[in-house]
Amino acid sequence: MMPGEQELPSTVARSSRKAQRTWIRTHDAAVDEYGEGRRAHQTAFAALKHSFEKVGDRWEPKAGGAKGPSDSRAATPRGAGGTSHGGIDANASKRHLLERARELDIPGRSTMTKDQLVAALDRASQRATAKAR
Repeated sequence: MMPGEQELPSTVARSSRKAQRTWIRTHDAAVDEYGEGRRAHQTAFAALKHSFEKVGDRWEPKAGGAKGPSDSRAATPRGAGGTSHGGIDANASKRHLLERARELDIPGRSTMTKDQLVAALDRASQRATAKAR
């Protein structure tokens, strides 16, 4: 069994096999490079966020197979700052964010700005993850 399989976070375990493979392979390569710990986990999640977005308590492929950073923190070099949104694809269109908010039944979504939708989706995903544990 690969080390990443033993360290697999619950949200990734509830996701597709491809998301799991992405996280495990990146985690294991990062362990070889940096050692086990926080940095290996952060590296694995950063790779996951380039092809997947967090929806509730799991990771789903980005719409239309889009790839790239999901927020300003993922788009900058390590330690350069930026804001992370817990796997929510903050770079997605407002229409896409509204669809995700509809899936998660977020109240008041139709009057929210894009930034408010991202924050609401982040909170809803955190609640769903905590409930699923």
